[in-house]
Order: sequence, then structure tokens, then C-alpha cells
Amino acid sequence: MHGVFGRWPELVGAEVGGHSSPESFADGKLVVRAESTAWATQLKLLAPALLRRLNEELGDGTVTLIEVIGPHLPTWSKGRRRTRDSRGPRDTYG
Repeated sequence: MHGVFGRWPELVGAEVGGHSSPESFADGKLVVRAESTAWATQLKLLAPALLRRLNEELGDGTVTLIEVIGPHLPTWSKGRRRTRDSRGPRDTYG
């Protein structure tokens, strides 16, 4: 699987490879991180084609599931005005 991590843009295409990266691979499950929520949605739609392409290159049955996760988002859990058990600034909406 080290070949997948090193050859990711080559395997999935330059555009998809430029907006995503493989995070981990275990027991046939490949976790892919997208750079935005829009790309995460696009990759979820492309997952069957990506799965087929990866299995063509790596051998049939190597990858059985592709899980797409979104980007790392900022956390609201820290700050001067943070109180215990609150959800951050979102708890005052509405």
C-alpha cells in the first residue's frame, strides 16, 4: 500500500489527487481526506470508480471500501470565554 500513498495523483488523476490525500489503509479500507467539504462530496460520488481503478492497479480485492472524510476544521473548544459543557459560540444562536 505504500505505492498508493506515493502514487496517489497518478492513480486517481491530477485534479482529484491535488484535492485529496490517502490517510490510512487497514483491512481493505482506505481512508481518504478531502481538502474541502465540496471535494468530500465529490469523492463520495467518485468512490465506486476510484475503487475499481485502485483494484485494477493494485490487484483485485486489495481495496474493498473507500471512506471519505472532510477537512480538518477549527475547534471551538478553547478560548477565554469558554464554559464547561457548552458548545462554544453556537450555543447562543437562535
